[in-house]
Amino acid sequence: MEYRDILIQEKEQKVSLLGFGLMRLPTKDRKINKPLVKQMIKKAIDGGINYFDTAYPYHNGDSELIAGELLSEYPRDSFYLANKLPLWECETGEDVTRIFHEQLRKCQTSYFDFYLIHAVNKNRLKQTKELNVINILEQLRQEGKIRNIGFSFHDDLETFKEWVELYDWDFVQIQLNYMDIDHQQGIEGYHILTNKKIPVIVMEPVKGGSLASFNTAVEEKMKQSNPESSIASWAFRWVGSLPNVRVILSGMSNMEQLEDNLHTFNKFEPLKEEEHKIIEKVREELLSLSKVSCTSCNYCMPCPHGVDIPGNFKIYNHHSMYQSVKYASWAIGNLTKKQAFADMCVQCGECLPKCPQNIDIPTRLSDFEEYVEKYELK
Repeated sequence: MEYRDILIQEKEQKVSLLGFGLMRLPTKDRKINKPLVKQMIKKAIDGGINYFDTAYPYHNGDSELIAGELLSEYPRDSFYLANKLPLWECETGEDVTRIFHEQLRKCQTSYFDFYLIHAVNKNRLKQTKELNVINILEQLRQEGKIRNIGFSFHDDLETFKEWVELYDWDFVQIQLNYMDIDHQQGIEGYHILTNKKIPVIVMEPVKGGSLASFNTAVEEKMKQSNPESSIASWAFRWVGSLPNVRVILSGMSNMEQLEDNLHTFNKFEPLKEEEHKIIEKVREELLSLSKVSCTSCNYCMPCPHGVDIPGNFKIYNHHSMYQSVKYASWAIGNLTKKQAFADMCVQCGECLPKCPQNIDIPTRLSDFEEYVEKYELK
């Protein structure tokens, strides 16, 4: 396993470059498939992964419970656990403290190695100041309940700069992949953190799975260069080639993804110059094909009118990139049966402030309806 150094309690510690994000765990009957997750965590730990990331809303709160139950089987000092403060659930400073201790109980731990203010943006900057959040987290650190304080970010570059200057952060978590170098804080945000010597944790390295497979013509460029490597491995290696990236989170949903990622990071190699050029060519082609920059984070869900927003956008992008009529028709049929297709949208706009990608969701759902009609997919 590739490890990177990061300062924890004023000591350099080695964290695995591959981190296990507990956001997209495998499910069965709409519940987390605990036996399979248990096997995956064991394989992850045996494979050298020592960084696990959860959050208050993941799997409707069950992610923290699973993390607590399954990770408690291992010595607490053998892994690093990250969790996040859901500011949207907080109206007072007391709420910050109450939720934090609830998270400790759910995760069956007395401290978090990494604690983040979750999914921050411009509006939450004001809230953070009004609720005195930083001082509360500092107090919890003094009590030994937090070791490193950071934030995860979803907004524009100017807002990012404001957040970076707010506090002497121990680390910062950003969305970054080779398709999003100009999105949100983009690659410039990475350089800002690097210049300030702030360690970087990266989320969405494969853009919610979008960079795991492409149409044949696009994939061929990568396969010709490295026929034994998965398409997803290119995305991980691109991020890992940035030296200030200390952890790359992967929300692994099955054993196959875990095994492929372990293969990539157990023999990690930064991209060569020629491979960087291939990535640039792939990026140019994908930008011309993709329709919606949705990462399936599910922050917009549930829709009050039943629309499966990420599900619709996934089909939209998938057909645009791969032209798979059979898959698109099947998937649209399933959404229609569940009354979750785009035509259930009433343009209420409730989803708009929830989207970290700032997608105009109602408009894009309407665009998808027209696209489906045009290509006779329904």
